[in-house]
Amino acid sequence: MTIASTQDIAIAAARAAQDKKANDVLILDVSSLMAEANFFVICSAETQVQIRTIVQEIIDQLEGAGIHLRRHEGRGGNSWVLLDYGGVVVHVFEEPDRAYYNLEKLWADAKRIPIP
Repeated sequence: MTIASTQDIAIAAARAAQDKKANDVLILDVSSLMAEANFFVICSAETQVQIRTIVQEIIDQLEGAGIHLRRHEGRGGNSWVLLDYGGVVVHVFEEPDRAYYNLEKLWADAKRIPIP
């Protein structure tokens, strides 16, 4: 896949998460709702070990495509990890925290982008 846009980056991140069996992978187009990002990729995992595996796969696949991580929040034993790729922000949650923060509801007006 040639990565040419922020939507392509979001799709590549979502596919990488799916490759490591992330739960409920979702892409939200937040471009009309905020200035800081165009897309959110949201997914969850059952354990912190799986979160680390998902995060590493996303980083590795995007790095391999020449997309560099700008910021990485939440390491080690965190139950919510944020990866900032500029126009794309990836959120990887442990299941209970995803339900608690409920970003899907917070950004309910955002368009959902299908993952091909």
